[in-house]
Amino acid sequence: MRKFIIKVEGKVYDVEVEEVGENKASEGTVSAPSPIITKVKEEPVKSKSAKVSDNPASSKAPTAAVAGEEVLAPMPGKILQLKVSEGDSIKVGDTLLILEAMKMENEIVADTSGNVKKINVTANDMVDTGDILMVIG
Repeated sequence: MRKFIIKVEGKVYDVEVEEVGENKASEGTVSAPSPIITKVKEEPVKSKSAKVSDNPASSKAPTAAVAGEEVLAPMPGKILQLKVSEGDSIKVGDTLLILEAMKMENEIVADTSGNVKKINVTANDMVDTGDILMVIG
């Protein structure tokens, strides 16, 4: 038996291989290393105050709280098109807007029925995961 150490995608394996003649199968063993567990000392995270931008056009304006079901961005991306307007009546499954993420167009659909109370985005806006896109009430 010959022993080899093989590294595959960052994981190291000890391999034992038996040499045999042509066209003969042989058994070997592969053992994976046991995981290494280390304790990390947890320290409280210190927050830093954010600098307010001098350019008001570059920051999103705060929106007033509106009662209703919030439609959140499921992923970061760019708003390509709004399919509804404030005041529109919608039902479950209606397409609300098109969000481009990773060069793919994603339809954001309503998961509740009601009226569009507030729209917080416009076409070409960039959004992050969890941003409130609109409110349905």
